[in-house]
Amino acid sequence: MLVASFCGGISTTPAPPQPSSDTGGLSSRASVPFRTPSTYSMASLQGSNPLFQGSFLEADLGYSTPSPRIGFVRLFTSRLDAGCVSMGLSVGNGERSSSLAAIHAVNETRTANINGKADGAHGENLDQISTVGNSTNIKWHQCSVGKLERQELLQQKGCVIWITGLSGSGKSTVACALSRALHARGKLTYVLDGDNVRHGLNSDLSFKAKDRAENIRRIGEVGKLFSDAGVICIASLISPYRKDRAACRALFPEGDFIEIFMDVPLQICEGRDPKGLYKLARSGKIKGFTGVDDPYEPPLNCEIVLKQTEDDCTTPCNMAEQVVSYLEEKGYLHA
Repeated sequence: MLVASFCGGISTTPAPPQPSSDTGGLSSRASVPFRTPSTYSMASLQGSNPLFQGSFLEADLGYSTPSPRIGFVRLFTSRLDAGCVSMGLSVGNGERSSSLAAIHAVNETRTANINGKADGAHGENLDQISTVGNSTNIKWHQCSVGKLERQELLQQKGCVIWITGLSGSGKSTVACALSRALHARGKLTYVLDGDNVRHGLNSDLSFKAKDRAENIRRIGEVGKLFSDAGVICIASLISPYRKDRAACRALFPEGDFIEIFMDVPLQICEGRDPKGLYKLARSGKIKGFTGVDDPYEPPLNCEIVLKQTEDDCTTPCNMAEQVVSYLEEKGYLHA
């Protein structure tokens, strides 16, 4: 139910909805005239002064199926008062307003103020000037299109699938196989590969512990943006320390961070050595290499474990299907 708040003793006579050829989310449009015997007023949300007065108003409200969306109101009027002019609503006789009026809309349990404060869908107070880290005097700007709307558009739930494990365990291979499997099902994904991100965003970071922590933090923040966009983000990187992975998990709402552990023995990973890094580490040419002279801390409570042994070498495609089954079971592949 979409309710537009007007005042001034208006009696309403809605015209029947007209069919629309638009298939982009608005299944119909209704032209709703509001009339009184003489004149009427429409009050803005920010105060009690009438937004304008006139002898006739027509409001075009957009409706969608199955749940309505919040739209704007166009004003048609032959006479505007001074208050309307002060708000930038300047039209000639019988002409269409070039501005959008403020409207207070109630969409079931969610409330949004168009051209005003953003809705408080999560009960958060984001209107305050704040300091975050070294950034001072900043304010969160909320958009009227949120994660739920984007997920509905994509018909999936945004999340981050975090694949961790030793170098050579098959993280990137499984990430790409998973992306391909989901793509074949019509789902939008993006892979954040550890080496790929270091080609650009994180090219200023080394492999020392402090820089590794920052590398993981940045990728976690980027993954959070993808998740908020409704995209299934697949991050594949060694991420050897539990505390750094836990810090990433803490960025997300419950259930939006899915940790996958590539449980592959060191000897198998070193035997593969696809980039020749183990050989360089063993010869002392690389310092602080995970699994050789730097520790890897396996997850203790991850969502999925993909295990490989010398006797049981599951293919990357089969591993990807295991993850797809998990996503299907948990409802991530539906809005």
